[in-house]
Amino acid sequence: MGYGLPAAVAAKLVHPDRIALCFTGDGDFVMSSPELATAVQYELPILVLLVNNGMYATIRMHQERQFPGRVVGTDLSNPDFVELARAYGAHGERVERTQQFEGAFERSLASGRPAVVELVVDPERISPRVRLSELRGAS
Repeated sequence: MGYGLPAAVAAKLVHPDRIALCFTGDGDFVMSSPELATAVQYELPILVLLVNNGMYATIRMHQERQFPGRVVGTDLSNPDFVELARAYGAHGERVERTQQFEGAFERSLASGRPAVVELVVDPERISPRVRLSELRGAS
């Protein structure tokens, strides 16, 4: 965990003519968020799509499957990711509805700066195909 953001920075350094996209979860992003300062410092317009469900979702999924009723240490108290991006000097936007995504994506690319687009999702939807309640019901 924590690999996505520094990998996007490196990818943009190696291929400055290409879009460098980091698709990450909130837990993953928090582990390496200072690398956003590196992207700003070196004027690397990377794009971070940050899926925020307020938890370490993969770890939570394993806990729900293996140890039903004994979930620990997976809930997150996240910062305001849009304000964090702006504090670093990057572009930041929050998307709460699907129809907001296209505009936020286009504005982020057009900004010419590193950008974070926070995608707020329902924590019940632990993955695109699985809900937490389904995991609990299977045990």
